[in-house]
Amino acid sequence: MWRIRSSIRRLPRAEAPPEVPARICLDKNESPFDLPHGLKKELFEKLSKIPLNRYPPVYPTELEGKIAGYLNLSPENVIVANGSDELIGLILKVFEGDHIVISSPTFGMYGFFAALEGIKVIDVPLGEGFELGDVEAHTDGARAVFICSPNNPTGNTHPKRRIIEVLETGAPVVLDEAYTEFAKESNIDLVKDYDNLIILRTFSKAFGLAGARLGYAVASEETMGYLRRVIPPFSVNSLSLKAGEFMFEHLDYVGHVIKYIIEERERLYREFKDYAYPSEANFLLMKLDAHDFLLKRGIAVKKLGGRLEGHIRVTVGRKEENDELIRNLREFINLTAD
Repeated sequence: MWRIRSSIRRLPRAEAPPEVPARICLDKNESPFDLPHGLKKELFEKLSKIPLNRYPPVYPTELEGKIAGYLNLSPENVIVANGSDELIGLILKVFEGDHIVISSPTFGMYGFFAALEGIKVIDVPLGEGFELGDVEAHTDGARAVFICSPNNPTGNTHPKRRIIEVLETGAPVVLDEAYTEFAKESNIDLVKDYDNLIILRTFSKAFGLAGARLGYAVASEETMGYLRRVIPPFSVNSLSLKAGEFMFEHLDYVGHVIKYIIEERERLYREFKDYAYPSEANFLLMKLDAHDFLLKRGIAVKKLGGRLEGHIRVTVGRKEENDELIRNLREFINLTAD
């Protein structure tokens, strides 16, 4: 008689999509820009030359080399996978320990993969200003400490000195920098000094390739050597690899998009500074219970619960999308103020 693992039984089902189709999607922290027609045509020409009857490279060394050059690191410091989500699961297979440490509110996939592996989750909630708490008190025996900076869904970064303090405990630290291109600085330089650090990055946000499901990790050569032992060959498809390589040929376009999103983020923040929290990501956390109101008007934003009940997370969209968001949120505020 077959049996289901108890850890699987305890996993919640994925959220159902909104019942009302949204004209404006500001709920998943995607880039609001698809590739311009000219670039997409150029990319498709490259994709058309890929033999689909053949497996992709055993290991994507070409893309890893481009990422390494972009970060001023060695290719041995980089590993590519199917989104940074896949890397979370792989990392938990490398290290020993009976628990992970997270700091809520934060990205939910850390807990998801821990539950999948039957690993205990210790939550050290963020402080009132969304700062890291005393995670060091729980690093002994930890399989990994997960820190998201800029943090999803709050948008704030954690100071480098604070991250170093956690690294100094010697526990494995997974630093999720999915939104770092929208922030003032990153912590990529710490990889050269700490073997217990793994940094996660993605092509889904600033690079606009959420549909390609492409992510990568950066770590010391020694740590990366262990991570390479658990990732299977042919793990990333040829089309996604080519799309990732292509984006490094057009970093000027990527930079233009990043600048646009940051400017629009700051415009939205100024419009709703009485309700919005400062952000260094491509989204804003707002203390407005406006999810249902906006969805009825065709605008999807992320509805939050728990400690952030009554808040929404709003992805920065294109100017015209943000204009419509502003108009509807002003209407919501006026209605609820009466």
